Amino acid sequence: MSTTTTRPAHPARFRQAEARGRRIGRPLLVASGIDRELDEALMQRIGAALLERDELGARLAEAMRLPPSDPDRVSHAQLAAALASPHRTAALPPTLTAFLDEVRQVPDWVDWDRVERGAATYRYLGRSAHDVLLQLSLIGGYRFGGPADLLVLTGGLGGANTLRRLAETQAWTLAVSQPGGMRPGAEGWRLTVHVRAMHALVNSRFERRWDRDRFGLPINQADQAGTLGLFDATVIIGCRALGVPLSRQQRDDLMHLWRYLGWLLGVHADFLTDDERERTRINYHVLVAAGAQTQAGRDLARASVDAQVERSFGHASPVLERLHQRYARARVLSMLTAFVGVRGMRDLGLPARVPWAFALAFAGNTVRYRLLGALPGGRRRLEERGARVQQELLASTFRGSPAQVGALPDAR
Repeated sequence: MSTTTTRPAHPARFRQAEARGRRIGRPLLVASGIDRELDEALMQRIGAALLERDELGARLAEAMRLPPSDPDRVSHAQLAAALASPHRTAALPPTLTAFLDEVRQVPDWVDWDRVERGAATYRYLGRSAHDVLLQLSLIGGYRFGGPADLLVLTGGLGGANTLRRLAETQAWTLAVSQPGGMRPGAEGWRLTVHVRAMHALVNSRFERRWDRDRFGLPINQADQAGTLGLFDATVIIGCRALGVPLSRQQRDDLMHLWRYLGWLLGVHADFLTDDERERTRINYHVLVAAGAQTQAGRDLARASVDAQVERSFGHASPVLERLHQRYARARVLSMLTAFVGVRGMRDLGLPARVPWAFALAFAGNTVRYRLLGALPGGRRRLEERGARVQQELLASTFRGSPAQVGALPDAR
């Protein structure tokens, strides 16, 4: 008699550390007032999404893995050249044509005025956006198994690559927040679609050796939904905690910008929203559904903190440069302790520190935004200053090299 092996309905990581996820997500309940009772339908949707991919991106990745002699093969050069133009290009492989037709078709719900205001809001957030993305979103996200383990497997973040990979994420967020940056063919739009292709290639390349029964697909719809939430609602919550005032319209517009970004990245419509409260509700359920801490997350957290001493601040004196680098590392540990707490630092294998950096940032933001920002022309000056600070932070992380997003991985 033959037997068949039935895969479990959800990967093992699904709801693996539910009590821990509820505890970590408690501040979201307090900050937003969302219902603490779980929506079981949403939980099951997240569990199923762990086994779902971006199908349009997957078809492109498969075409890029074809042998060079195959007329349907898509090359890296063809993709790069096509993304540089906002218009249809003749004589392209059919899979690439279908992919481009999709991403160039702007959804009816996109409001370009809101997109532009959302980008301006990101610039207005200045250094605070950088702090939240690095510490709460990125390093704080290493408390859960799955995505961190994939980063270690791919070598995309760790060791000597850490600082550059952090800088590449910064370069992308700055590109999408430039005026006009998300129009089809513009730099922010192009880099976003580039990231989508990168995700698809990683999925295609590593799926065969990935522990699907434990983690789901390497890059799946549930993790993409969670990542999107780290860039929109989490940034809003974190920056407000740092003392940055944000109007209702600013928050709504920032959410709208990232809804369009999520659509371009291939995130399923079930997880796309420009409603901050709904995003926070999804984020809470993603936390409850998340897997337990793994060693990969601890290794990446330590590498991300230690990478701060490799930044270049441009001091003529080597002594001042070293002091600034040590200060940057200490500042991350201090502010991270405020964001994730002593228990969170222990989970990450990092030393907890007195949150002096959080207090200094809050005091500085209070003066900058609530006093100086209230003067005539204050918001415009804050946007200009914020954009300048973000560029300076990017330059210090790239250490004088040109700012760019990582090249697409080998398709085979």
